Amino acid sequence: MDANASTNKLFEKGRRLLEQGRGEEALRYLSLAHTQAPQHARIRSYYGLALAIVERAFAEAAELCNSSLKQEFFNPDLYLNAARVYLEFGFKADAIRCLRRGRMIDPSHSAITGMLRELGMRRGPVLRFLPRTHRLNVWLGQARSRIRVPGAASAH
Repeated sequence: MDANASTNKLFEKGRRLLEQGRGEEALRYLSLAHTQAPQHARIRSYYGLALAIVERAFAEAAELCNSSLKQEFFNPDLYLNAARVYLEFGFKADAIRCLRRGRMIDPSHSAITGMLRELGMRRGPVLRFLPRTHRLNVWLGQARSRIRVPGAASAH
């Protein structure tokens, strides 16, 4: 068995364990895969996520995820992982930013769409030229939420 196959098996095993909520076991596999292929963006991203969940190492986890995004900026799963790292430490605005970027790459990515919905994305102010807190925007926003205007629900 060659080194790439071994690394891929370690990565896939770690990724599956992470999805099952078995973070400590996942971290062991992902750490080994990362040691064997530190330049691999997906491995780096999932390893960063495991570090965030298990060891609460925000700086290292965020750095791993962000460096993987620079390498594979076209992979929506990496944006999802970065968002999960940010959420793990309470940085909701950064998580939403990552999710929006991931959604721009793949608008049909169900996990990203679900996480955005779960986070309770706010729609923009009705009158965009006024601040969100302006009385007219508050009143019109409340009215908009009471009546379902066709097409208004998708305006994120």
